[in-house]
Amino acid sequence: MTITLNKPSSLIHEIKLERIDNWNLFKFSESLQLRMESLLEKKKADQITPDEIAELDVIGELDRIFTHINAMLAAQNVNQ
Repeated sequence: MTITLNKPSSLIHEIKLERIDNWNLFKFSESLQLRMESLLEKKKADQITPDEIAELDVIGELDRIFTHINAMLAAQNVNQ
């Protein structure tokens, strides 16, 4: 999955809602999760291209957004 991305919304189709226990959480599709892990490994090995760095930045931004949303949902569920 090599794509040139410039904003997180371009990956919206790679997000799914998954029920875990009594919680509905936003998760990456398996292919997007694998792509992020692959890019992180390439970065760690210092073998990442500038385009891949940009792609990883976009995926990372989306990851931060959904981590925050999931934390808000979890806090709401705990307070109910």
